[in-house]
Amino acid sequence: MPVRGGHEHQEPRMTTATPHTEPERTIDDARERIDALDDRIIGLVQERMAVSSVVQRTRIASGGRRVSLSREMEILGRYRDALGKPGTALAMTLLELCRGRI
Repeated sequence: MPVRGGHEHQEPRMTTATPHTEPERTIDDARERIDALDDRIIGLVQERMAVSSVVQRTRIASGGRRVSLSREMEILGRYRDALGKPGTALAMTLLELCRGRI
């Protein structure tokens, strides 16, 4: 389309190989970090499950119960205090993963 000066105006071309913009690069970097954190969290949960299993087996072998409700209340309180109401839900999920449903 002609514009002043007789030159034709051209729209910038979009190519599929456009370099990342700064926001995209920031998001990509943050997502990589989140993925790495998630990997660590999953590993820690798996480790917690193994340790919890040792506690349960030892408690049962010594004549105790598999689950200690007072201990679970401590854990729920710690997560709630640190993370608010969603922390309680997270703690409940962790407890279920580690000891099974009761």
